[in-house]
Amino acid sequence: MSAGSGGLQLASERYGSGGFWNYRLEGTEIRRQREGPGGHTGTGLRNLFKSVFLPQGFPESVSTDYLQYQLWDTAQAFCSSLSGTLATQASLRGVGVGNQEATVAAATATWILRDGTGMLGRILFAWRKGTKLDSEAKKWRLFADVLNDIAMFMEILAQFFPTFFLLIICTAGVFKSIVGVAGGATRAALTVHQARRDNMADISAKDGSQETLVNLAGLLVSLLLIPLITDNAPLTLLLFTLFTVLHLVSNFKAVRAVIMETFNEARLEVVWQNFVQNQEILTPREANEMEPVFSWFSGTAPIRLGVSLQQLIHSPEEFERMTKLGQERRYLIGVRNGSVCVCLLLGASVRDEFKAMCHALSLRRLLSERHKDNIQGHWNLVDESQKLVEKYFDPFMKSLAETQWETNRNLLDWDEWRIQIKCKSN
Repeated sequence: MSAGSGGLQLASERYGSGGFWNYRLEGTEIRRQREGPGGHTGTGLRNLFKSVFLPQGFPESVSTDYLQYQLWDTAQAFCSSLSGTLATQASLRGVGVGNQEATVAAATATWILRDGTGMLGRILFAWRKGTKLDSEAKKWRLFADVLNDIAMFMEILAQFFPTFFLLIICTAGVFKSIVGVAGGATRAALTVHQARRDNMADISAKDGSQETLVNLAGLLVSLLLIPLITDNAPLTLLLFTLFTVLHLVSNFKAVRAVIMETFNEARLEVVWQNFVQNQEILTPREANEMEPVFSWFSGTAPIRLGVSLQQLIHSPEEFERMTKLGQERRYLIGVRNGSVCVCLLLGASVRDEFKAMCHALSLRRLLSERHKDNIQGHWNLVDESQKLVEKYFDPFMKSLAETQWETNRNLLDWDEWRIQIKCKSN
């Protein structure tokens, strides 16, 4: 204990980074006093807002990019809410709202068909692309928002094509169902990144509160817009274009604000190639800024990880050549049908996964530079890339361990096939 100008100090406490208080004995009473600059953090509208809409322990309980991402995400959600109002009004007009000749049964049937096709689209998309959403969350987040804008644009235009109205509205329903899967799944992946205290549920709940608040604001603005856009197609299209541009810009800024410390294919390629060329490790911020988020048509050979053995080997000679070093490096690698294919051996570690991916990235780069089309050329490039990996991989992993990069897990898109070599062919 210490005695100061306010009496004998008994204890002190702090609430995160929000404030610091001292407890002092003054006569027969214990008094609590705020120390340092600033007002009380436990009262006031500002603190009520923080407790309602931000995770407990903010900012220490979340990633450093949380606030910037949420600000841009809020902006895009507001624009999307306004665009959705325009699309909804157009859809209602298309199914006959306000038209005395339209029947309730026809409108109901249209809505049921739209919802039914959307449900099928949701199932099919989750089946085909579900495993990609974790490893490429940024790219699929942008994809979802672009597709959502396309779907709303189709809903606005559908009323002008009554003959094809049902087809257009059902297609838009499929697109929106895909948006629901991709948007929800990638948001969950980003929540995993943002959570720093195993507080995913809290972050997700507060994100829902933020989105609800934004939608309420959007509804209020929409009430002002509806009288202006009713029976005014040019103004509807103009406002929709404006909101869409702002929506897409905000989404791009939001995903660019995310700084993930876990490797996916794109981030690992950026960091690995820079290390091979300069023997320097890029920081997570530098790599995330260089990560492509529109790499849909890169023109390079795709990399397929964790494939079945039959997808890679078609002859005893190929098996003998691939397994020559396979036991030591815990994976097999080759080129098949224009793709770099990797088979992972049973018992391979996360480090083996990193090494296999670095090998595949080096092989793809050599393929792109040499433009080899014959199988013999491919084997030479496999050997050349192997030497490159053996030279740089150990220093690369040692350097990563000294940075903020996470190396005990990864977001590489591995399939589930694992092989066990019994013996080598003769």
